[in-house]
Parts: sequence; C-alpha cells; structure tokens
Amino acid sequence: MSPALPMTKYHQIYLVLREQLHEGRFSDGFPGELALMQQFGVARVTVRRALEQLASEGLIAREPGRGTRALDVGASPAAARGQAGQQRAQLTGLLENLVSMGLKTSVNVLEVELVTASASVASALQLKPGNPVQKAIRVRSTREGPVSHITTYVPADIARKFGRRELARKPILVLLEESGVKVGRAHQTISARLADVMVARHLDVAVGSALLAVRRLVYDDQDRPIQWLHGLYRPDRYEYEMQLSRVGSIDAKVWVSKELSAKFH
Repeated sequence: MSPALPMTKYHQIYLVLREQLHEGRFSDGFPGELALMQQFGVARVTVRRALEQLASEGLIAREPGRGTRALDVGASPAAARGQAGQQRAQLTGLLENLVSMGLKTSVNVLEVELVTASASVASALQLKPGNPVQKAIRVRSTREGPVSHITTYVPADIARKFGRRELARKPILVLLEESGVKVGRAHQTISARLADVMVARHLDVAVGSALLAVRRLVYDDQDRPIQWLHGLYRPDRYEYEMQLSRVGSIDAKVWVSKELSAKFH
C-alpha cells in the first residue's frame, strides 16, 4: 500500500476493491480473505474491515461457509453520461489528438482475447450480456517510462480484422477506421482512481497511488458504440488540457470546451 496517502490501509483497500467492483472485475468470483491479505500485504483484520465497509454499501455479500460474492453494481453508460466531468468530442478534436499521441508513444500489448461481455460492458456497447467482444490490455510508455494502462472492449464483429500484432503497431482508432468503421463521436468521463496491485506493477507506482481514470465510449458515424475504454494514467506523466469559452451574456455560467488535448510528459 502507498505510505504517502493520508488514509488507513483498510480504507485504501476498500477504495481499490470498490473501483474494481464497479468495473465488473469479479464476475468470475471474488477473492478470499487470504488472497487479499497476500495481494495487499496486510493482516486479516485489515482485510475484514475493508470487506465490512463494502458489504455495508451493498457492493458484496458475505455468507458464512460460502465466502464472499460481488453484487451487480456496474454503472450504465447513461448514468455515467450524467456525471460531472463528461466531455463530448469530435474526431477532429480529442480523438484526432489521441491518435497523434498514440503514434508518439511505444506500446506493450499485455493481453488480447475474445471474451463474453459482462453486464457493464454489454450495456455500454449496446450488446446482450454474453455476446463476444475483444478485450485488449496495453501499457503505453514514453522515454521516461510507463504512462497509461488501457483496457478496451470492441464488438467481435468489428475487431475480427485486427489482433495482438496490429495493436502493437497502430493506435486502435486507426485500426477501427482501417476495418471500415467511420469514427464519429465519443463520450468521456475523467475521474480519479487508486492503483491496484496489477496496475501498480505495470505503471511502476506504489499500490494505492492516485491515478487519472478515463472512461471513453466511442461511436461510429451511425451512432453505434464501437469501443469502450478504461484508461488509467500516471498524473506525473500525463496532462489533460482544454480551453473554455463562455456561452451567452456576461452573466452566463455555462462554459463549453473549445479545444481538447492530451499530453504525455
């Protein structure tokens, strides 16, 4: 766990597990107390306190003799669109910039596989739960080191034309367009997350370190969802910048983004 964070160890574990639950990471089963003790390097009492907090919020169910199971807490994209921090961008803005950034970084493809869509992934991509999707996990780096840990989900009928080799060579938005898809728009939410054990290892940070979290749902020009992205970025190596202009009279309180950019350090 990160010793620099001004919070107890059990609360750090609670926050990491809560984020993973909302991402649908435990559809195949929730880890037991011993596994969590080993993962976070803490005592059983610390793990139990974190689990008690999760159970009190209705995120998990703990049953004597049967262990712990995750409850369905995946947030729909409709709910996510209503949250603060959401941005809408055209290909000529943010998405074009993301392609440019992708070409300026190196990528390590950790995993590419065809999986069945979880409830949250299916909801985002407007599929039926269990439909096949391509799941890809990549780490992007600059000369200074790793910057981002990216997980993408693409409907199987779109992703059939590219795999690990192509993802290691080109940004996924380029591959989508080369597959005949015309990228139209995107809905994006930016928040903060804490690094779990796996992500911390790949981004070379301490477990529990604060990261920028991006959720991006990309649509084609027919308004069909074609990519659901979960990105975690090191805040010391990644910068998200936008220019804002006021709409209306001098008393207006509404601002719209004029330009969007993402910069790697």
